[in-house]
Amino acid sequence: MQSSKRLYRSRRVRSIAGVCGGLADYFGVDVTIVRLLWAFAVIIYGTGVLAYVVAAVIIPLEPE
Repeated sequence: MQSSKRLYRSRRVRSIAGVCGGLADYFGVDVTIVRLLWAFAVIIYGTGVLAYVVAAVIIPLEPE
């Protein structure tokens, strides 16, 4: 049986657009870990900023 877990941008845990908070909720990890991984992607690969902007546009906002 499939779960109805969906990916949303977080309304509660957000610094910019709530993408990291939403990913942390979805995977069940602390938001700090997701933010550190995202910062690592920005520094090492340079694609993190573009990926964040794309995710902020594509991922819907958490329903109220």
